Amino acid sequence: MKNIVLLITDTFRYDNLGERAARPIRTPQLDRFEATRATAIDKFYMSSFPTVPHRTDVATGTVGWPHYPWQPIDQSGPNHIAQLLGARGYATQLICDCPHLFNTRFQHGFDAAFQHRGQEGDKPLLHLNDPVQIVMPDEKTRPHPSFRGHTLPNTHRWTNRYYQYEAETFSGRTSETTIRWLEENYKSGPFFLWVDFFDPHEPWDPPEYIVRRYDPGYTGAPMLHPNYGRAALYTEAELHNLWAHYAGEAELVDRHIGRILEKVTDLGLWDDTLVVVMSDHGMSIGEHGRTGKSNIDADDSRYWPTYPEINHEMFLIAGGDVPRGQRRDFIAQPMDILPTLCELAGVTVEPRKPFEGRSFAEGLLSGEGQHREYAVTGCHIGARDGTVPSRATTPFLVTERWGYAPVGADGTPELFDLPVDALAENNIAADNVSLVAELHEMFMAHLVEHNAPEHFLALWRELPSGEGRGTWSVDYPNKSEE
Repeated sequence: MKNIVLLITDTFRYDNLGERAARPIRTPQLDRFEATRATAIDKFYMSSFPTVPHRTDVATGTVGWPHYPWQPIDQSGPNHIAQLLGARGYATQLICDCPHLFNTRFQHGFDAAFQHRGQEGDKPLLHLNDPVQIVMPDEKTRPHPSFRGHTLPNTHRWTNRYYQYEAETFSGRTSETTIRWLEENYKSGPFFLWVDFFDPHEPWDPPEYIVRRYDPGYTGAPMLHPNYGRAALYTEAELHNLWAHYAGEAELVDRHIGRILEKVTDLGLWDDTLVVVMSDHGMSIGEHGRTGKSNIDADDSRYWPTYPEINHEMFLIAGGDVPRGQRRDFIAQPMDILPTLCELAGVTVEPRKPFEGRSFAEGLLSGEGQHREYAVTGCHIGARDGTVPSRATTPFLVTERWGYAPVGADGTPELFDLPVDALAENNIAADNVSLVAELHEMFMAHLVEHNAPEHFLALWRELPSGEGRGTWSVDYPNKSEE
């Protein structure tokens, strides 16, 4: 049985890497890993949105979004990747700075778990004698969560006593902890190591000397956090600076994941170890006239489909018999990861709930055939009156060619020709009515295949009124739309 290392980076866009980038970000480590060591799956798409639902799909091999919202993993079903592998003799370890995994009891399935605290509003130790400094203007960022009247980016910097040294960044500390773990455990195999980088999730606060490489002429207040609303709130210079902070943090993640990959080489583990590097979702930073990944702006009445800058995930896999420097063009999703890793690692597990995902190991190794006809990304919605709540995060379906939003920004279906419109900016639904109907049938078939309950199916049979009330998952559970 081979070791398994799963490296997840939060909010790292698919198009950050290499020639994919419209706005280049320095990612030399992952570019080199992709070109010389890994196989890349080019059409890997998120299933359940956002952070915790996504990881639940990965850990359980099932699809969650039609059934449950952001919630503890043990409420979502009996499967847990660490427990399944542990039962077959694996030593299991979680290392993270993602603040949400311990809150949702992911650590309970592992032999050991470690968290670097302080990300995104998590406050391990107060130091109230020190005032919270106003670094980013309140009107330029999201209003909640807040602490004593201070918005998230300012509270984040206060909690973490804003650092000037790369070694103090979260990605630096999580990488260093992972390297130490590998050095202390690499002889013990088989092991399963899940490493979860929250960066480059906002607040985006890399050292400003790195940000200046992307935005050398900017003189305004630093833009550390999107408003989760209309991009028009920002001036052109502010919006670019917002992206520059994101780019700087993504560059640091690349660097520190690269150091982990280098340690795998140092320890001679590649023949006996599978390593996955993946993101969970991306982020709108001006695309579609919005910043963020879900709409919490009371002045923005639009629905927010999970467009490609959100749902298209980086997925790189290496080690064992996986070909080096290859690309695969087939469609896959997070629920496929667990059965694939088991097949590649040569381990048979006994899930208490049957996997809904299926292994793509054969296509990965051979380069032949397809895997899925389409992928669907969705967010759980609990409607109070049988209609989709206004401003909700809505699904997006992708085929080899088409991108389809059943509920587009204005509440009507949207269609995009993705090979020539990678970020889904030119809606051609009005000229392709029959194709829209065909894709909607495909979307409904996906819900039926994954046993969506009748009340959930009913949400998508008719167009929403835009006046619905209910709840949906954003960054925190049970966000209400009143």
